[in-house]
Amino acid sequence: MKRLTTLASIAGLVTALALFLSSGVTDVAGALVGAGWGALAVVVARFVAVAWAGFGWHVVFPRGAGPTLRDCIQLRFVREGINTLLPVAQVGGDLIGARLLTRRGTPGGMAGASMFVDLMTQALTQLLFTVAGLALLIHFTGDGPVVRTVAGGVVVAIPALAAFYVIQRRSGHRLIEGALSRFAAAREWRALGAIDVLYDNLRRLYANHARVGAAILIHLVGWIIGTLEVWVALNAMGHPVTFVEALVIESLAQAVRGAAFVVPGAIGAQEGGLIALCALFGIPAEAALALSLVKRVADLAVGLPSLALWHGMERGTEAAPTDAVSTGLAAIRTRLGRRPRDAAHSSPLPAPLAAPLAAPRATAYGFPAGRPAVLAPDNEPGAFQKCA
Repeated sequence: MKRLTTLASIAGLVTALALFLSSGVTDVAGALVGAGWGALAVVVARFVAVAWAGFGWHVVFPRGAGPTLRDCIQLRFVREGINTLLPVAQVGGDLIGARLLTRRGTPGGMAGASMFVDLMTQALTQLLFTVAGLALLIHFTGDGPVVRTVAGGVVVAIPALAAFYVIQRRSGHRLIEGALSRFAAAREWRALGAIDVLYDNLRRLYANHARVGAAILIHLVGWIIGTLEVWVALNAMGHPVTFVEALVIESLAQAVRGAAFVVPGAIGAQEGGLIALCALFGIPAEAALALSLVKRVADLAVGLPSLALWHGMERGTEAAPTDAVSTGLAAIRTRLGRRPRDAAHSSPLPAPLAAPLAAPRATAYGFPAGRPAVLAPDNEPGAFQKCA
């Protein structure tokens, strides 16, 4: 997968460079400068759209059993930054978002299930958004190569989306358990119960039709908010389009980005798609490439602070494993009756409680009564491993 992503990135960069050179770098730069205030408005629209998507994630949780709206919005920005700017095939950020959600008090099964439901509602609404754009395009231009290409993509996307939903239901549960039984120790997986917990939470979330329906409606509105980027940018560059025409361009451009998920940032695919779509409404290639650059600016303006936010979240949890190890070693010393060397390695129990417990436990481990048990420092990691 890593090699495929690298090759796709190289191909995308070459394609984008060829498009810019063929359209004239000077002309593209002039169109970009002409955007002026529109570029700032696009950045603001992107911030609003990402925060709105965080709201769509938040509503899938049962009342009182999920994270705060602030947590969902913050982690939605982290997901966006990772998926947009890092070579993770547009899904790595979602997995990291679920992991960070567990660090904020949400159980792992619920965090993972909410991520699946959120991805499902986003994918479904994007498909509806694409179908709406396709229907409007047919109304404006009739049949043509672009219409047939997009229609073919929709035909492929529908069964893929249906399969993604089915794998989250009971039949998918049996399928995954069967795969684990074949390729792993089934008894160990059943003991862990991770898959069962995940599917229990998926059933619980999908059973709340009102919340799933609200998430679908919110994400649909979010896609429409994204249309503001195209509408504002093109009008600012002196190419007036109606909001409906901008919706056609945005919906089908997002479909192109989704199809090119292997390419980080859909480099090359976004540029080529916008050139083809804008040409349908008489917009020249240099303006379409300038629009793509404005969108790239929004990617950076939202993505870079989001990556910094992620870095801060990760740094905030670095000390936890070290503290846990120190506490564990201190507990072992207390259990074996060893007197701590200093305050940093003292027993986690208060002194009045630790003192009477040391002698009997030392005797139980085979040390003579009245003599402190001594554990060689080089044995501490091994002892901690066994107890862990």
